[in-house]
Amino acid sequence: MILEYLGHSAYIISNNNYTLAIDPFMTANPACHKKIEDFEKLDYILVTHGHSDHIGDTVELARHYNSTIICNFELGHYFEKYYGLNVHTMHIGGLYDFAFGFVKMTNALHGSGIIHGGEMIYGGNPCGFVISMDGVTIYHAGDTGLFGDMNLLQRLNIDYALLPIGGNYTMDTSDALLASEMIKAKNVIPMHYGTFPVIDSDPNIFKDKCSSNVIILNTNAKINL
Repeated sequence: MILEYLGHSAYIISNNNYTLAIDPFMTANPACHKKIEDFEKLDYILVTHGHSDHIGDTVELARHYNSTIICNFELGHYFEKYYGLNVHTMHIGGLYDFAFGFVKMTNALHGSGIIHGGEMIYGGNPCGFVISMDGVTIYHAGDTGLFGDMNLLQRLNIDYALLPIGGNYTMDTSDALLASEMIKAKNVIPMHYGTFPVIDSDPNIFKDKCSSNVIILNTNAKINL
């Protein structure tokens, strides 16, 4: 099983049978070298919320690979109505068993408005995802501020927590450190930093202060889980 970092909050998770993308912000991401056609297949795309740096290339990828999009109900309606895409909708607290493993949708403190045709469309609740595949449990926090119920994630025995550290729009380093203490994941991977000047943050400072094992991934890097 492989985790590939595409920069910002975008990841690819794959094993021998399935390939998943999370928040595939690629074309407009200055650090990402992946192109739409670079994947052998893409079975599912998980979208945490409606902002353009998280929807990213979801529409183009889903069309190209006939992917199923996993998202909240309101985003699912948007993808179906405007683009005719395949969706599986969920909401906060929901858990569903897919062929590759389960997905649990978790809370996130953020926004989710979609800019479409110059107008803002309601995008439902932002979220995070807990994903279980091949016996490995990954928590992608999405864009979020710190919240106390992160303590509840301890019971899910998270192997890898993907946490934003960039500040301004999400948790900064100090709040991400508190989040890490609450979640008690075996490994923490910082994300959502450095893409733009307003979220410039040094992941090494986070690593030096974090009590969990921290893995800093360069953009386009892969690790075996």
